Amino acid sequence: MKDNLRDERVEILSEQELRRTLTRLASQVLETVPESKGLLLLGIPTRGVHLSKVLAKELQALTGHAIDQGSLDPTFHRDDILRIGTRIVEPTDLPSTVEGRQVVLVDDVIFTGRTVRAALEALQAWGRAERVMLLAMVDRGHREVPIQPDFCGRKVPTRLSESIQLRLKDIDGEEGIYLRQCSN
Repeated sequence: MKDNLRDERVEILSEQELRRTLTRLASQVLETVPESKGLLLLGIPTRGVHLSKVLAKELQALTGHAIDQGSLDPTFHRDDILRIGTRIVEPTDLPSTVEGRQVVLVDDVIFTGRTVRAALEALQAWGRAERVMLLAMVDRGHREVPIQPDFCGRKVPTRLSESIQLRLKDIDGEEGIYLRQCSN
């Protein structure tokens, strides 16, 4: 079955291209923030959390110091739960206050924008950041709300019948970004 799944996907970014893209995104983030020690990465479950950990390591390699990283689950702030269904809620994990921080919300794929809208609302419950930015590894279009990423790894126009998968070595045993046809 696993081999069939591999056959049905199209590689968008190879492991090497994904690594280069992560380095580029980390550099872009550092060029944007006035002080890297004030940076806070918050991953949006599920893959955004893992991606933010990888990005934090990349940023640490570039800056020479640890970058605060956590997660922010926007499930209870969604306006489309009845349409998309629910998943197990992950705990929000903030390593420090968001007050006065340069916050980067990290997500693997931006699609309709509703997850990010919910994340912005959830973030407000934790305080007032100095600035909030969005990093998405893939922008697949089809926005329903006017939200765009500040940092984007790759734009991949898709059909509604397709999906994008970010694969990371720590959790999947392989790395890359793939386009898949959704089953009907």
